[in-house]
Amino acid sequence: MQIFGLDIGGSGIKGAPVDLDRGDLAQERFKVLTPHPATPDGVADGVKQVVEHYGWTGPVGLTFPGVVTDGSTIRTAANVDRSWIDTDARALFSERLGGLPVTVVNDADAAGVAEMHFGAGRDRRGTVILLTFGTGIGSALFIDGALVPNTELGHLELHGHDAEKRASSKAKEDEDLSWEHWAHRVQKYLAHVEMLFSPELFIVGGGVSRKSQKFLHYIEGIKAEIVPAQLQNNAGIVGAAMRAAEKDG
Repeated sequence: MQIFGLDIGGSGIKGAPVDLDRGDLAQERFKVLTPHPATPDGVADGVKQVVEHYGWTGPVGLTFPGVVTDGSTIRTAANVDRSWIDTDARALFSERLGGLPVTVVNDADAAGVAEMHFGAGRDRRGTVILLTFGTGIGSALFIDGALVPNTELGHLELHGHDAEKRASSKAKEDEDLSWEHWAHRVQKYLAHVEMLFSPELFIVGGGVSRKSQKFLHYIEGIKAEIVPAQLQNNAGIVGAAMRAAEKDG
């Protein structure tokens, strides 16, 4: 079974049809740059461009980098334009896609659902936290496999700042940090999250997960197991498609 998955990020909008039997992309993903400012109309145009690239005419699952309530209403917009707040995202995207059925989910929640089903969290019980390191830091919290949605732990305060302002991969790039220096910031962030939630497992996701060998070995003093995401930066696309399949089914 194939469903279209699309991942909206602070820097790019990427998507592809997803093979839900394998938990992998059915075709090579297509990406366009996120417009700046990332307004609802501008992002919706990018979404349309990605979907039309494949000539897709079925259900579409989309991620959004912020809190999504009732499966549609945007409540936060840290890394996109603030005009997103209170937008009915499902209605906006469905209209822009010619009436296609649309499902909208928090981006890290989607990545977490995919990793728990197909990837590094498969068959894991207890408390598992996936963290996506990109333009910001997204989070997905699972208790015995059940998702606690919209946790947004990247906005925890760390040394007087939003944690993602210090420890996201964008912070690494903007400040030209070495892998070791950045890993020490991530370590402090993980220690803070661990103090609050005492997870058995951290899954490190986002684009940086494919370079885990460059930094994970620098992270010390964390009691929880730390592993890279197996689906890497495709996890959000796969999870969005999974959620769309649930709604369609």
